[in-house]
Amino acid sequence: MATAIFAAGCFWGVEAFFERFEGITKTRVGYTGGHVPHPTYEQVKTGTTGHAESIRIEYDPQVITYGGLVNIFFESHDPTTKDRQGGDVGHQYRSAIFYQNEAEKAIAEEKIQQWTNKGVFKRPIVTEVTPVETFYEAEEYHQKYSQKHSSFACGIS
Repeated sequence: MATAIFAAGCFWGVEAFFERFEGITKTRVGYTGGHVPHPTYEQVKTGTTGHAESIRIEYDPQVITYGGLVNIFFESHDPTTKDRQGGDVGHQYRSAIFYQNEAEKAIAEEKIQQWTNKGVFKRPIVTEVTPVETFYEAEEYHQKYSQKHSSFACGIS
């Protein structure tokens, strides 16, 4: 198994979107990209920790590639809005790919260029491509939120 970490707005909706695809074996939502160790949701939602609401995906690279995950990432949200997804506004809702090695970085940058060349988006892609530092799992009540609640307030479903 391999892992990938993305941020694409409200992590509840991102998790629900990714779970639809074959080869994804586990997801956990959390926080990454900030400067506060062991942040809580209450801290992250203020926008002052530097963390993004993120998802860590465990996947089988024999079934789905990292590049395939990046494509799903671009399908899951609007990567042209800086620090915003739908009604969620703030740096914690930014579009980001957190790479773990130079190969992932190269794939992420190549995919940004491919999606730009496709002309799917009317505005430039503003997705950050950043090395991952620490992924902090969110509180348990955030995990599998869409499965626990029949309706939820995220722009992705």
